[in-house]
Amino acid sequence: MNSKFLFLTISTLPFTATSFCFDRTCTNLSSISHGPVRKYSTDLPTFSRANKYRNRQTYFSLYSLADSISSSSTQLNAATLDSPVIEDTKIVSKIEDKTTQLDWKSDNFVFGLESSGLSRPKGKVAQIVVEGDDLETTPAQLALVTSTLLTHAIVAAISISGLVSNHGIISGSVLGVMTAVASYISADLGSGVLHWSVDNYGNGRTPIFGSIIAAFQGHHSAQWTITQRGLCNNVHKLCTPFGIPTILAISALFHSPTISLFFAVFCAAEIMSQEFHKWSHMTKGEAPGLVNWLQEVGFILGRREHALHHIAPYGCKYCIVNGFCNEFLDSSGIFRRFEHQIYKWNGVESNAMKLDPKLREKTLSGKYSLD
Repeated sequence: MNSKFLFLTISTLPFTATSFCFDRTCTNLSSISHGPVRKYSTDLPTFSRANKYRNRQTYFSLYSLADSISSSSTQLNAATLDSPVIEDTKIVSKIEDKTTQLDWKSDNFVFGLESSGLSRPKGKVAQIVVEGDDLETTPAQLALVTSTLLTHAIVAAISISGLVSNHGIISGSVLGVMTAVASYISADLGSGVLHWSVDNYGNGRTPIFGSIIAAFQGHHSAQWTITQRGLCNNVHKLCTPFGIPTILAISALFHSPTISLFFAVFCAAEIMSQEFHKWSHMTKGEAPGLVNWLQEVGFILGRREHALHHIAPYGCKYCIVNGFCNEFLDSSGIFRRFEHQIYKWNGVESNAMKLDPKLREKTLSGKYSLD
């Protein structure tokens, strides 16, 4: 028996079952070979004509299909393998992602988390991540930084003069140098405490430190941006907590040249720490020769020392004056201890713990030192 005739005979049997099934199946099978087919009414007066027409059309469609199958014993036409789609029996559910992007002033915003909507760009790309920020130095920034550093220098000079007057040239000079060195090391420690606190707690709405917090935390998402800033644009935010009112209040309160000198150097170093920080992100070719030398002798923060801080979750090497205190702070786990105590006190997690579940587990289990 002819195989084509057998195929056609068997294939047409299901179409004699019921008018409804015939109409539904024909519509879909016919669309395989002939594309869209006109819609016919299922009213009784016209339904028989529709059946007759569709029966002939389907027969010719199946004849073509059989001819295609018999002409090739190894390969089927791809069009014959498509499954007909019945749109009215298919239910498609769409689940929208309702995760809201947090604003950088929101309590739960963490730079570096996926929910922040910010990612670290590849390469040395300057990226503004805080609304209202700008890389251009303004006259107000220039005036603020210049007057602040000048005031600190004047207070330091007056304090040294007082030490020499009280203790003589030699003793006063030695005492002044020792005070300045102690202040500089303390400033490195202070920069670490400040850096740790603003990296891990607060947001852009935090009183006094809000702009500093946003700048430090945003730096993790765009670390090369700092290299595009001028001196005054880079350090002016730190003139708020360590500025003229602070040093004048301390000098007026204690009336001590030693204390005044200590805090004049301390505040100036804290302000300049952000510029030392910037230089640590610059290559030797980009930084001035004097800066490279100061980094090599360890007077200011070095590149290799600070690069370790920029490995997520940004939980170590917080000191940015010269990094002298980093080894002690990291090995002793002081900051992890602080984070654990703060968590037990008010349930607030540090940003480092939010970014690294393993660090969180380790900290809350009492293992504080960084391996």
